[in-house]
Amino acid sequence: MAAIVLGIGNLLLGDEGVGCKAVEELLKRYDFPEDVECVDGGTAGFELLSLIENRNQVILIDAMQSEMKPGTVVRIEGEDVPKAFLSSLTPHQLGISDVLAAAQLTDDFPETLVLFGVVPKQLEVEIGLTEEITAAMEKVLPAVVEELVQFGYAVTAKKEG
Repeated sequence: MAAIVLGIGNLLLGDEGVGCKAVEELLKRYDFPEDVECVDGGTAGFELLSLIENRNQVILIDAMQSEMKPGTVVRIEGEDVPKAFLSSLTPHQLGISDVLAAAQLTDDFPETLVLFGVVPKQLEVEIGLTEEITAAMEKVLPAVVEELVQFGYAVTAKKEG
């Protein structure tokens, strides 16, 4: 078994960077077993295919366009994940859609694929997350950890100090 948590986004576009910031926070706050990798995928596209190959579980974290209120966290799984990226916010999300399609064609599609999408408030050129998205990220982090624990991975909170 092997899992990857992949944060996707552009840190230069405000709330679009939520996936990258979430992975950064996960690595600060938790210890993961050797068979779980947490990666900031940034704005990478097709090169992410090599990261998801041969993974049993893939968890993606990204900003997700929606009519819902900014800060809303949406959990999508399985074959619905590639569809979620088709209404893209940015070019990297079209790349993710292509990566997932290629994984399906090459039989490298993970057993379990989950997307935690966060509805952004602002996507202007600005570094940092809005208050609403920072609060939403605090919901995503324990949800990702719980997902990994349900898969059977031993994730533990780091001791403070």
